[in-house]
Amino acid sequence: MHISEGVLKPEILVPAGIITAGLTAYLLYKIKPNDIVRTACMSAVFFVGSFVHFPLGPSSLHLVLGGVVGAFSGRFAFLSILVALLFQGIFFGFGGLSTLGVNALIIGLPAIFGAYFVRLGNQNNALKAKLFYFLAGFVPVAISSILLSVVLLLNGDEFRAIASLVLLTNSALCVIEGLICALLLSFIAKTYPEFLPCQKSL
Repeated sequence: MHISEGVLKPEILVPAGIITAGLTAYLLYKIKPNDIVRTACMSAVFFVGSFVHFPLGPSSLHLVLGGVVGAFSGRFAFLSILVALLFQGIFFGFGGLSTLGVNALIIGLPAIFGAYFVRLGNQNNALKAKLFYFLAGFVPVAISSILLSVVLLLNGDEFRAIASLVLLTNSALCVIEGLICALLLSFIAKTYPEFLPCQKSL
């Protein structure tokens, strides 16, 4: 899901960096002390989750957990993922600093949908709640995959094959993320519902 340094054109990197900087400044202005701890914890979850890999043919997929981060952090999921991507780029070379803005937008913005589906899961029907929890994990990864493919296509026709491959391989990841999110959020909603914002016990 990360785009490495040296791949994208400046015409993509510069606007993405400006948008990321503006959005970061806005969220830092809006964040409250009570949100900081939750946001930091979700940043750690994303950071660690990225190291869990699943073999897929000659390649592999790694967890994103954007839906989980969004479910707990809401709109501040963008900050959680931005900070994690920054440390991954500095210490492990994942992505990179020049592509930080693009990667943050691709992964961080869709993660906010996790909170939206958690609110939809706030109902007495356990089956529907689990469906929305599944979508909380499925949809952010699906949107991120589409955004990643669009960015690659905008970068040049030579990336058309890679963009198609991204959509194909990440379709399996969407299902995996959805299942993980459904199991995790269902368990928390039943045992510690106060941990989920806007969520009542089922």
